[in-house]
Amino acid sequence: MLYQRPKGTHDILPTEVPRWQHAEAAFRELCRLYNYEEIRTPVFEQTELFVRAVGENTDIVAKEMYTSEDRGGRSLTLRAEGTAPVVRAYLESNLQGQDPQRLTKLFYIAPVFRYDRPQAGRYRQHHQAGAEAIGSSQPEVDAEIIQLSMAFFARLGLDEVTLLLNSVGCPTCRPESAQALQDFVKPHLDEMCADCQRRYETNPLRLLDCKNERCRQIMQPAPSMLDMLCIECAEHFDKLQQTLDLLDIAYTVDPHIVRGLDYYTKTAFEFVAPGLGAQDSIGGGGRYDPLIEQCGGPPTPAVGVGIGLERVLIAQESAGVVQEEAPREGVFVVTISEAAWPEGLKLLAQLRAAGIPAEIDYRQRSIRAQLRYADAEGYRWAAILGEDELQQQTVTLRDMVSGEQESIPQSELIARLSAEL
Repeated sequence: MLYQRPKGTHDILPTEVPRWQHAEAAFRELCRLYNYEEIRTPVFEQTELFVRAVGENTDIVAKEMYTSEDRGGRSLTLRAEGTAPVVRAYLESNLQGQDPQRLTKLFYIAPVFRYDRPQAGRYRQHHQAGAEAIGSSQPEVDAEIIQLSMAFFARLGLDEVTLLLNSVGCPTCRPESAQALQDFVKPHLDEMCADCQRRYETNPLRLLDCKNERCRQIMQPAPSMLDMLCIECAEHFDKLQQTLDLLDIAYTVDPHIVRGLDYYTKTAFEFVAPGLGAQDSIGGGGRYDPLIEQCGGPPTPAVGVGIGLERVLIAQESAGVVQEEAPREGVFVVTISEAAWPEGLKLLAQLRAAGIPAEIDYRQRSIRAQLRYADAEGYRWAAILGEDELQQQTVTLRDMVSGEQESIPQSELIARLSAEL
């Protein structure tokens, strides 16, 4: 073999695709119920969009983006996360319309690219399902985004997902939190990893998010941001918790949840699932009130979520969730003579034109081989054409489940199959 897929990528094979389709369909249906409209943005954007939105000192921008120059010397980056492109499209296409108070609700299912160390459920090209609610500062909208996400997990049989909840404050109260963390960490800085030593200066809140075991031990008793929230942030967080209680959505307050992007303010949350090891997060999000203004728009509050589909599917496997086998459908056209072959091709075209899934054996093997193949591939019916059928203008219709078969006039076949399928 000459070529292999690039490191950190994976092929989604035909046997796996039904699980993906099931998850994607569940997310799309829930977004329809919650009145979120689908948006599809380009797979690459101007690099500056991610630098400005995500944060120059974040790991994503500093170490993980796929960036190159095009022939015109413009710096372009493959989609590194889902929110910034949606915000760019929201502003560029004026999706808020003439009403600055309009709540615009959007969702996407898209690949995301990050140069990261490949591990279970974390690929250099992975897939996100995300939802964004732009235009409201109300904590009830935060709760709706969380509710939609939890409903998605429930539809996929993930009943043990835990919601971790925090508030990361705002530009008014965050500097106090950052200073308190720096003061706490300073005596231990030499014991911490290189990333944390860098974050100490550039992004102190991210010290809480390190996955290094020694760093986690050091940060465990760190000052809580929740104790330093301003009145507005504290009231927002209290109201969010009250709304989640009202909706019977369980959560655990975790002051170490900060997320890895600079645009978050106030609400930050993660969803974790058992059976995934140290990297147990399957999604998360939060409020990003300053982002629209940072991208050139008017001050506009917003909140969103991103869910990693690969991790969701792995969580299903760990939880023993088995997707029901798809019911048999479709017709396999079996030809058992040279004269029947062209008639079989005509019948194949007629079935497909009528909306009935159909296939034929282009290798023209024996009837036994054709029937064995039709059974193995899960076809519901076999439509058999031979010399007798051609003379009588009939088709022998075989039930591939029971093995029973009957002769039907060719003129009645499509109506009969349409009623059955």
